[in-house]
Amino acid sequence: MVGIKGTGMAALAEILVDRGAELSGSDSPETFYTDRILQRLGIPYAQSFDPANIDSEVQLVIHSAAYERKTNVELLAAVQRGIPVLSYPEALGQLSESSDSSGISGTHGKTTTAALSGTILRAWDLPVTILAGSEVAGFGERSTLILGRRYLVAETCEYRRHFLYFRPRRIVVTAVEADHLDYFRDLEDVLEAFLSYCRSLPPEGQLIINSDDPGAGEVLDRIRRERRDIRIVAYGRSAEGRFRITQIDSKAGCTRFCLSGVGGRLLLRYPGIHSVYNATAALALSSCILEAEGRELTAELSAAMAQALADFRGSRRRSEILGTAGGVLFIDDYAHHPTEISSTLAGLRSFYPQRRIVVDFMSHTYSRTRALLEDFATCFQAADLVVLHRIYASARETSDDGIDGRALSEEVSRHHPQVVYFEEPVEAVPYLQDTLKPGDLLVTMGAGDNWRIGREIFEAKVEAAQ
Repeated sequence: MVGIKGTGMAALAEILVDRGAELSGSDSPETFYTDRILQRLGIPYAQSFDPANIDSEVQLVIHSAAYERKTNVELLAAVQRGIPVLSYPEALGQLSESSDSSGISGTHGKTTTAALSGTILRAWDLPVTILAGSEVAGFGERSTLILGRRYLVAETCEYRRHFLYFRPRRIVVTAVEADHLDYFRDLEDVLEAFLSYCRSLPPEGQLIINSDDPGAGEVLDRIRRERRDIRIVAYGRSAEGRFRITQIDSKAGCTRFCLSGVGGRLLLRYPGIHSVYNATAALALSSCILEAEGRELTAELSAAMAQALADFRGSRRRSEILGTAGGVLFIDDYAHHPTEISSTLAGLRSFYPQRRIVVDFMSHTYSRTRALLEDFATCFQAADLVVLHRIYASARETSDDGIDGRALSEEVSRHHPQVVYFEEPVEAVPYLQDTLKPGDLLVTMGAGDNWRIGREIFEAKVEAAQ
C-alpha cells in the first residue's frame, strides 16, 4: 500500500487485514495519527518510497490518490513488473462489491454522517463495517468500525468522480455545492457527477437525500424524473415521511430535535444545526439497513439509538475539543468551504453563547479561494475575531491563480470588524497567546496545517498551569 498513512488508506488496511490479507506499505517519514493505528495492526511499512519495497511477494499494489503511477518510483516499478495496481477509490470500489454497500456522499457532512451511522448501527448490533474519513473517538480512535462483513458503509468522495468506482445499494447525499473547482468546471459539473453516482444505484436501490439543501434538491428533482425504479428516502424540514425534521432547539451544551416518524425528542451534545441533518441522514440510512435485515425499529431499538446519539462525541478535526487551559476552550475543525465555516461557527455560537469566539483559519487551494471569494468574505460573521494566513496550496495546483492570503484577508475585512493577518501560522502564536483571555474559545479551522498552532498554544497553557 503506497501512501499507507493516509486516513482512507490506513482504514482500508485495517479492513483488509480483518479479511485475511497480508500487507506491507510505504509513506513519507512524517508522523501522522495513523502511525499508531498501523503499528497496532502490526503492518510493516517503510518511511520512504523505494522500488525495493515492491518485493517478490507483492501480488497487488494499492496506492493513495495523492500519488501518480507515472511519477512514484514504487508504482513505476510495479507497472514495469506487471503487478496489478489499484488506486484507493478503485480498491474501495472492488471491496464494495463483496458486501451490501452504502456510500455516504456530499460536499459537506460525510465524515460525521459516517461516524453517526456507525454509532447507531453498533447500538443495533448489525453486522456492518464502517469506513469514515477521519479518526472517530467512539471507534477506538480509528477510522473504521468492524462489526461484521454483511454490510459496508463508506464515505465516498466526489473529487475526480472517485465515488463512481463504488457499487452501492444505498447512497446518502448530504449537500451539493460548487467545490473542488480545480477539477470541476462549475456547479453544473458537480451536479452531473452526483447524478452519475445516483444513476449507479440498482433497481430498488435507495437514495437518502437532504431535501432542504438546494444542490441536493436539484439532484433529487432530476433523478426522480430519470429513475422511477429507485426508492427515495428524503430527510429535512421540507421532507415528507418519517425523516421530516419537525423541531430543532439548540442552546448551550445541547441540541434537541424531533422527527415525524420517531417518537420523543432526540439529543445531541455536538454543536450545530448541520449536526441535526447529519444525525437524521445517519438514522435514515441505518433504518434502511435495519429494514434490509428484516427487522423493525422497536421501542427498544429506538431507545438504544437515542442513547447512542446522546453519547456521540464526534471525530478528529470535526468540532474536536482539545480541552480547556487557562480558561480558554480549544477546538479544532476541518471546515474549509464557506458553507461549512458559517454553519460550524454558528453552531459554536449557539453552544457557547458566553464565550468570545476567535477563529484561526487557513484557506485550502487557490482555486477554491478564488472561485468562492465572495462567500469566504461573509462566512465568519459568528466569530468575534478572525485570524488569517497564506493559502495552503494543494499539490495538484501549480500557480496562485491570481489570489493569495492577503487578498482573502482584505475581502473578509470588508465585512468583519476584527481581522488580523499573519503570513505563516506560527507567526500568529505570540499574538494569540497575548490576546486569548479566560472565557474565550479558540477554533483552528481549515484543511491546512494551522491546526498545529492550536495544539501548541493549548499545551503551553496546560504546562503553565502545572
